[in-house]
Amino acid sequence: MTISLIICTRDRAGPLVRCLAAVAGLRHAGGWELVVVDNGSLDDTAAVVAAFAAEQRFPVRCVSQPVKGLSNARNAGVAAAIGDLIFFTDDDCYVESGTLDAVAAAFADPGIGYASGRVRLFDPDDYPVTINESLMPLRFPARRFLPAGTVKGANLAFRRTVLDAIGPFDPLFGAGALFPSEDADAAMRASLAGWEGRYDPDIVVWHHHGRKQADAADLYRSYDIGRGAFHAKLIGLKGGLRPALAAWAGLPGRARRRAGLWRGEWDGAIGYWRARRTRV
Repeated sequence: MTISLIICTRDRAGPLVRCLAAVAGLRHAGGWELVVVDNGSLDDTAAVVAAFAAEQRFPVRCVSQPVKGLSNARNAGVAAAIGDLIFFTDDDCYVESGTLDAVAAAFADPGIGYASGRVRLFDPDDYPVTINESLMPLRFPARRFLPAGTVKGANLAFRRTVLDAIGPFDPLFGAGALFPSEDADAAMRASLAGWEGRYDPDIVVWHHHGRKQADAADLYRSYDIGRGAFHAKLIGLKGGLRPALAAWAGLPGRARRRAGLWRGEWDGAIGYWRARRTRV
């Protein structure tokens, strides 16, 4: 199966250089391409990608998406991609060699529609958020609730046919938009459409995100809001009511673990419903 690796970026030419240095060492006998989506950068991003492309033996394309937002950028990347499998990572991540073959192997089972893998902490001084170092393979049954964070957008792959079936990433979600959790939303829609998922620890990226302990409160507040918005959206999806109720039923237990979580999820849910009403 051919693979399209999609990296979305905005005004981060420096981190992108390091990200692409890791990409240069990737191999996949089934064929692959790199699609970099420039999400309205004003720095040297386009020149960085052009210089990188000139030195590679695999196809590299830079796609422009001036409309801000990670979901908008990912949708532009998907529209340009030609691979059977669409693999997303971030511009502050380093894809480990061998990972493309692991992605292809994860989809050898025709029932698998999406897959995620290990997101390892590159800098031990960074706060360990958005990280999953588990070595235990997992399978996610279709039409079951996937809590936000089960899959990581920094290491997330779909069959192209699945993305075509479930529709685009929701522009209300993702970096640069109102709410985080565009990854959880897309994976959940794939699950509701009847596809199983997989966590494969052989699919590995290293995350060099730069966030520190001092950023933790703001990060958790943002993720709480995104989780609440994700749960609110579930209610309106076909087959989503039962998973949404399961999510809300777990709220008291989550709230006991950390102060402010309840308020964050509630604010996210209300914010999502208001945004939907405005958009409609």
